[in-house]
Amino acid sequence: MGRSVSSVIDCLDTEKERSVVMVSSQNKRKYKRMSTLQGKLRRRSKSGQYSYRLVISTGLRKEFALGTTDPKVACQKAEELDSIWLAPTPEVALAQMNAIRGFSRSAMRLPFQDAWDKYQVHPDRATPHTVAEQQSYHNTYNEFVRFATEGKLTGRGAKRPKATCISEVTPAVCEEFSAYLKTTMLAVDTHNRKIKRLRKIFDCLKDYYEGENPFRSKTLLRNEREEQGMVVHRQAFTKEQEEQLNAVLSDNDPRHKVMNKDEIRILYVIGRFTGQRLKDCVLLQWQNINMENQRIWVKQFKTGKEVTIPMAPELYDALIEAKKWKINQYVLPKTAARYNQKNADGKNVGNNLVNIGAMRVIRWIGLEPSVNVPGRKRKMTVYGFHSHRHSFASFCAEAGVPKAVLLSILGTDSDIADKYYTHVSDESQRKAIEVISSRSSTTAQERNNQALSLIEKNRSSADPAELLEQVYTILKGT
Repeated sequence: MGRSVSSVIDCLDTEKERSVVMVSSQNKRKYKRMSTLQGKLRRRSKSGQYSYRLVISTGLRKEFALGTTDPKVACQKAEELDSIWLAPTPEVALAQMNAIRGFSRSAMRLPFQDAWDKYQVHPDRATPHTVAEQQSYHNTYNEFVRFATEGKLTGRGAKRPKATCISEVTPAVCEEFSAYLKTTMLAVDTHNRKIKRLRKIFDCLKDYYEGENPFRSKTLLRNEREEQGMVVHRQAFTKEQEEQLNAVLSDNDPRHKVMNKDEIRILYVIGRFTGQRLKDCVLLQWQNINMENQRIWVKQFKTGKEVTIPMAPELYDALIEAKKWKINQYVLPKTAARYNQKNADGKNVGNNLVNIGAMRVIRWIGLEPSVNVPGRKRKMTVYGFHSHRHSFASFCAEAGVPKAVLLSILGTDSDIADKYYTHVSDESQRKAIEVISSRSSTTAQERNNQALSLIEKNRSSADPAELLEQVYTILKGT
């Protein structure tokens, strides 16, 4: 018949025997209590503090430092943490983690008005190359703070509490901000840039909120397909339009006024015969031009790529003319000085001034540079100085210039080249169909040549009506 632990101890003769039995009994009770835990108690060494490893309802494994070497206290704290494991949803689990004092980090309160200063000195902050983009980060943050502190009605009609500090920004607030941005008629790309800026800012402020970055959710971003079918693409100039641009920039018509008109005319020639971007053309320097070998070297501001471009005769003549006003390193000194203008904050404002002048020239030949697009607040540019880049690609494609050669001049694997070189594959596909077609095995150009040849041979002898019918049959391809 079994006896109690106390009765066994009373029967023992020595103090040593009694102490061994008591320790064994305590260990049994300790291990029995540990076996009821949902996680695992562990410590790195025999004298080290306990920690508790637990898989929470989100599927993530969390380990909590219990801050004690006492197994009884460790078990007690672990039992409290088991409420996280039993939580029905990840949100409840997160709330319980934050509620248990002493185990998880309690976020320090950081008011919105102080958060930007913290972000600016963080080593992982964004470091944009331009002052304009640096200001865009600050402006986007201020826009979000204004929204978060207003406490507007949510989609369900309930009033959202005002947020006053970083720790009060929840994923729900971020979702509402994303929905608000959609009402402001922004382009998809602009919307996504704002969300990504805020995501970066909150990554740097992670010490001041609990859980994941509230701007981390992919649902905050918009899909580019939302604008499918309504986005207006940049158009290329035709050769006739380029000649018209050159003509209006060369005339003395008082209606055609633009600052530094002579330089703007040379600017258009540079863009037309190099395919480079506006900034690369405006800030072109004499040291990068070899008049003897008739080549231009450009290190592109946007991509950093270096390209060399042979001079077209028209460009060579324009550069000879530009040498007459050479006063510094720039080919277009007055326009370059205007382009480099900055405001008191160090933001470049001259680039917009030069671009406006370039757009004005385009209106002189009857083209409207910008058009309204449904769902967007701002107009979209259809024709601009950048259209020269599209024209360059278009003319090269039409002339059969290999795509690799074009890219060596444009300096990019951009969509511009893909846009104008798709006709190559289209033509190949059409020829493939014609090969197996019983109706025609000749191309349109070949049929045109056949028709012209027939007309030349029978112009004087054949019956006009009969000749016309034969020509029609050839052109039809039957």
